[in-house]
Parts: sequence; structure tokens; C-alpha cells
Amino acid sequence: MADEQELDLVEISPKAEPPVCKIIDYSKFLYQQKKKQKEMKAKAVQVVVKEIRFGPQTDEHDFEFKLRHAEKFLKDGAKVKAFVFFKGRSILFKEQGEILLLRLATELEDIGSVEQMPKLEGKRMIMMISPKKK
Repeated sequence: MADEQELDLVEISPKAEPPVCKIIDYSKFLYQQKKKQKEMKAKAVQVVVKEIRFGPQTDEHDFEFKLRHAEKFLKDGAKVKAFVFFKGRSILFKEQGEILLLRLATELEDIGSVEQMPKLEGKRMIMMISPKKK
């Protein structure tokens, strides 16, 4: 029958009793499968991570400025990676860095949720904030 219609006989389910076959144009079938995979890939949401850098003694105005940027990033749907970078002897002010990051988290509480609490990794104290679902 497949030869008469100039199509291909494709085995759909070989383990079924009796095996299930379908008469289709195989090259068209492959093309449609590729097209579906491409659409699925295009619809997949990629997670964007934006970074905001603080010093352990960041001033009030600078904090507010960076806070506004973080709000914008979260509203756009990106995750925010806020970190305090310690240079030289400023590593002595670990508590100040943690307080700064926790303050940022409380300011962004209504639009974002803390994914990772502040933790020290080398010379950086890092905290992740992800946007809240709508």
C-alpha cells in the first residue's frame, strides 16, 4: 500500500502486539519533528542573572541607586546576584557586608525572594534574589 501511494511505511510501536505501522512521508515527518523541537527551544525561558556589586562601606545614596537597579532587574524577570567585594583588610568588616545584603533583601521583599542567604566565598559575600511569581 505504501509503494502504491509513493510514501514510506514507518514502524511506530515495535513492542506492541501486533507491531503498529503508519504510512507517511518520512522526510516530511522528520521536518515537522525538527520544526516542533525548534519551537519548543524558542519558547523555553532562559534565566538571566544580573550582578550588583557593593563595597563593605557603601554609602546611603549608592545603596539607593543600586537598589533601584535591582528592582528594575527583578521586575524584568531576571535573578539578581548581589555581592559585597572585600579588598585587602576590608575583610575585617564581614558583618557590615552581611548587614548590607540583608538590608537589600528586606527592601526587595515585596518583589523578590531570597534564593540564597549571604555567604562568604573567598573575598566576596554573595546573595541570590529571584523574582516572585506573578
